[in-house]
Amino acid sequence: MARTAVRRRLTGPLPWRAAYLADTRDETPTARTLVLDVEGWAGHLAGQHVDVRLTADDGYSAQRSYSIASAPAAGRIELTVQLLPDGEVSSFLVRDFAVGTPLELRGPVGGWFVWTPDDRQPVVLIGGGSGVVPLMAMVRARRAAATGNRIRLLYSVRTPDDIYYAGDVHRSDDSVDVTIVYTRTAPEGWSRPPHRLTADDIGPAVDADTRVYVRGPTGFVEAVSRLLVDLGYLDRHIRTERFGPSGARNE
Repeated sequence: MARTAVRRRLTGPLPWRAAYLADTRDETPTARTLVLDVEGWAGHLAGQHVDVRLTADDGYSAQRSYSIASAPAAGRIELTVQLLPDGEVSSFLVRDFAVGTPLELRGPVGGWFVWTPDDRQPVVLIGGGSGVVPLMAMVRARRAAATGNRIRLLYSVRTPDDIYYAGDVHRSDDSVDVTIVYTRTAPEGWSRPPHRLTADDIGPAVDADTRVYVRGPTGFVEAVSRLLVDLGYLDRHIRTERFGPSGARNE
């Protein structure tokens, strides 16, 4: 069903759907996960995003795009929203959006930065900060699948307080191997001093047959891509998605 939605996006506009807030979870002091029940939602692919539209009583509307954090499922999705300075939409969604309140949503959108459990190519996911959101959908899809290759997640984050999805990233298992890289402050006794991702962090995780998904702020994505190229990695195996200046997402 989700593949049908992808094809429809390529051939014509997707309809706006009513979505209702069913539950919330605080991920960090400034990030909130929204659990939404979506009318007529047939499912999605891990890595896709949606457009969200809010409309005020006076008719003023604002639209933003957010990646889906949940594994593919019918009827319900999860979005994680980072509070942005002076962000009129993120401020409402993080601080004021109440259970039972509706909004408009359309999607799923995107057919390239996606992953499915039946993909047998080795995969490494590299996320910076809130860029982990669509990568978490991939992690959750792999953990929900009965079979498939083990995937690796390298998660670069400033401090322990900035980690999204702590319950998911603080464990490795037979389906997903997780490595956290702290760039400013690490937990006491952490084996790696805090600093940015380096070739030494990335090199052991990838080989010539690996597909790498890189997601984060524009500067992070560009820096990681350069490291991969310097390591001799092939461009055709690198899939990137960025946000912030010259990027595409709002989380």
